[in-house]
Amino acid sequence: MYRRLAIRLSLAAAIVLSACATLQPVETAQKMLGAPQSAVRDTFGAPTETYQLANGTSRWIYSKQPLGFEVYAADFDAGGKLTNFRQMLTEKEIYEARPGVWTKQDVAERFGRPREPIEYYPLMKREAWSYRLYAGAFQPAHFSAYFDDRGVLDRTMIIVDPIGGDARDGSK
Repeated sequence: MYRRLAIRLSLAAAIVLSACATLQPVETAQKMLGAPQSAVRDTFGAPTETYQLANGTSRWIYSKQPLGFEVYAADFDAGGKLTNFRQMLTEKEIYEARPGVWTKQDVAERFGRPREPIEYYPLMKREAWSYRLYAGAFQPAHFSAYFDDRGVLDRTMIIVDPIGGDARDGSK
């Protein structure tokens, strides 16, 4: 009887932890700072992409695109310990993009590869990567990064989704 109760309590705890990781990933991960990569994988699953960064650190991307509005980055130090976990598709992160400097690789390392179809505009001679996000934290929008033929970031743009809703009222 006690064994069954212990198993049920363990199962309930696992479900609650999984729900927290799904519903509040940033808050869950902030409590895990310093944890090894294996603990992050156990909590959030396999990342959609991984990147070795120039300074010996690494980044795991957890993309909810193309239907979701989030891309999370888990940053690890050279020893594989979690140092940061944040939502990347915010205006603060987007405004750090450097046209004329960043390449497709830089954008991918920051926001992940796009899950929307990549567009090419021949008259502009620009390739566009698009991501869904909430502008101003509530308004559905699209973030686009445009690259020249050399693969260098030319410009970024945030366009509010005209048929979107406000995230606060549950419409999307």
